[in-house]
Amino acid sequence: MSELRIIGRHAGTVLVGQLAVMVFSITDTLVTGRYADSALAALSVGSALYISVYVTLLGVIQALLPVWAELHGGRRQREVGRSVRQALYLCALGMALGMAVLLSPGPLLRWTQVPEALQAEVRAYLAVLALALPPALLFRLYSTLNQSLGKPQLVTWLQIGSLGLKVPLSIWFTFGGGGLSAQGAVGCAWATLVVNYAMLGVALWLLRTQDLYRPYGIWRRPEAPDWRHIATLARLGLPGGLTLMVEVTSFTLMALFIARLGTVASASHQIASNLAAVLYMTPLSLAIGTSARVSYWLGAGQPQRARQVVGAGLLASTSLGLLAAGGLWLAREPVAALYASTPTVRLAAAALLGWVALYHLADACQVMCVFILRCYRVTLGPLLVYSLLLWGVGLAGGYALAYRGWASWPALNTPAAFWAASASALLSVALILLFLLWRALRAAPSHRSS
Repeated sequence: MSELRIIGRHAGTVLVGQLAVMVFSITDTLVTGRYADSALAALSVGSALYISVYVTLLGVIQALLPVWAELHGGRRQREVGRSVRQALYLCALGMALGMAVLLSPGPLLRWTQVPEALQAEVRAYLAVLALALPPALLFRLYSTLNQSLGKPQLVTWLQIGSLGLKVPLSIWFTFGGGGLSAQGAVGCAWATLVVNYAMLGVALWLLRTQDLYRPYGIWRRPEAPDWRHIATLARLGLPGGLTLMVEVTSFTLMALFIARLGTVASASHQIASNLAAVLYMTPLSLAIGTSARVSYWLGAGQPQRARQVVGAGLLASTSLGLLAAGGLWLAREPVAALYASTPTVRLAAAALLGWVALYHLADACQVMCVFILRCYRVTLGPLLVYSLLLWGVGLAGGYALAYRGWASWPALNTPAAFWAASASALLSVALILLFLLWRALRAAPSHRSS
């Protein structure tokens, strides 16, 4: 079977599961949008904060994929199990830090000048999601393990099955009924909490009972912390998590800065950011599948096969990214109409989706590059590039365009200023990461070592 076909099968399975999870967000957006514009605005702010925390910690865990894929490629099964158990200590630290941030959002809400009318609902929303964070991170650890072994099917089936629980619970908890009062955006958070614990419970049962995991000896009592191994995981995971944090916060902090423009601006931005996140799932899935195969061949001592996988992954990701961006550009008005119930929000969202198309084209290239760079243990360069461009040009530039003006341009006072600056910054990131990847491939051995 060709490498492109293997990547495609892996990525396709991951994509189905990721899209199922994205339906969580789509459902919440649609439900709160039909409930009230104020609830949708609160969801926009609250989900921006939660995603910033969750994705940062998710990035730490996801960055461990090359470690386990290399061990798998080298037929070192028992070491995979031991490494996973040691990663639990890193995961526990992430849970504690993440919950602390979600339970104390006040300073950030005041700094970004989120309107007082939204703050109470945002705080309640985040308090519930703080309780939902531990099972979400543990399930991500299980998911990353499966991806590193090239066996994402069980995770995908779990994610698909969870929709049968999430969708009705979000509707019920948001609108109320059957003796339960309407809870608005907070109802969506309660639905997420229930689903996260259900998914984790099934994942633990699978780890305990399925033959797939027996060669790795995963289901054992965790050993005492091996600080040397944990430090090795942290050296790869922390830069990976921080890189993803910069990317996501440059994206989600827009919601907090845009909130001061009013309910229509926040609601239209929520639609645009939701579409961008949905589109991102395809290149992300390809990047996961590609990095698993690259690390597998590196672990097997066949760097030339790894290079072939790199080329196949880049070609697939950029080609599909171009198709998706073009499709969104052409269909931006009917897509916006699917989300919004009011004409003002619908028109504002349609205006943003053109910038989302350009943003996605750059996103499809850069996410593949950063995942492959991790396989070659290149993590600090991408972190620096992300910090300078996504925060410095994307977020700060967007703020200047929106509220202060730029050179002869007056302040635009529209979310489009943030999206234009962010798309330009991400395009620059993609070009620089392509250069870093070229350098990494040149420096890596091209033949199997004896």
